[in-house]
Amino acid sequence: MLALINCTGKGVDPMAHQPETRLVKLCDLQPSQLYISREKLTRVQAGLNPLCLQSIDAVPFKDLDGLLVMTDGHTRAFAVFLAGFDAIPAYPDPDELDWDAYRICVSWCHAEEIYSIADLASRLVDAGDYERLWHDRCRVMQAELKKNRAR
Repeated sequence: MLALINCTGKGVDPMAHQPETRLVKLCDLQPSQLYISREKLTRVQAGLNPLCLQSIDAVPFKDLDGLLVMTDGHTRAFAVFLAGFDAIPAYPDPDELDWDAYRICVSWCHAEEIYSIADLASRLVDAGDYERLWHDRCRVMQAELKKNRAR
């Protein structure tokens, strides 16, 4: 793992400003999406100082059925992985989200053998493909959940 330094080269605590944030090993975070947008990754990488982990915003996760499931920040986590880090600042997501939807997304990931952010390395897609392959699939799933809940 690369050492955490700030721009002056002195050791820092990248989570000092967020008390619930801690370093979490990337291999311990379960992704909840199947793809990474190349365009978004390029933008994130442009803002990442590969020697300064605190240059990236912490990612939220939820302990869901015994897994630390990422609820956002997949592209940030992937950029950190590509930069050579093995951990990322992360915090428990305080938001109440649709956990049934997240369970479905995690089941899709497991069906595609995606268990950590590293498993998304072969799933970089262009923006149009990302919209079609991921967002469209999620919209269909959300509509099905809504329909089933209305019964």
